[in-house]
Amino acid sequence: QVQLVESGGGLVQPGGSLTLSCAASGTIFSIIVMGWYRQAPGKEREFVTHITSGGSTNYADSVKGRFTISRDNAKNTVYLQMNSLKPEDTAVYYCNAIVMTGVGSPQYRYWGQGTQVTVSS
Repeated sequence: QVQLVESGGGLVQPGGSLTLSCAASGTIFSIIVMGWYRQAPGKEREFVTHITSGGSTNYADSVKGRFTISRDNAKNTVYLQMNSLKPEDTAVYYCNAIVMTGVGSPQYRYWGQGTQVTVSS
């Protein structure tokens, strides 16, 4: 079993900044990818960003240049620094990870419970 716990959500004014974190715990051999999705009310969950074990990153066009993902492999933790926040960034942000629990084991996808980010004046 692998658990992902997000933190750092909250209320911020447009143009402000916020940093999210996600810590993975449990039986972990390796984390292939960690990243973030988000879901606004009435909308489908969408990809935001992810980072691979090798450090490669991808970003959705909507957040490129404003959000930065980083990792601390020793702590099995990923961070999302969000700058120049817009009202349309308001959503529940979900941590996601593809994890191997043992050598040669299958790769499974895990989700956190989500943390609310609200951008409003």
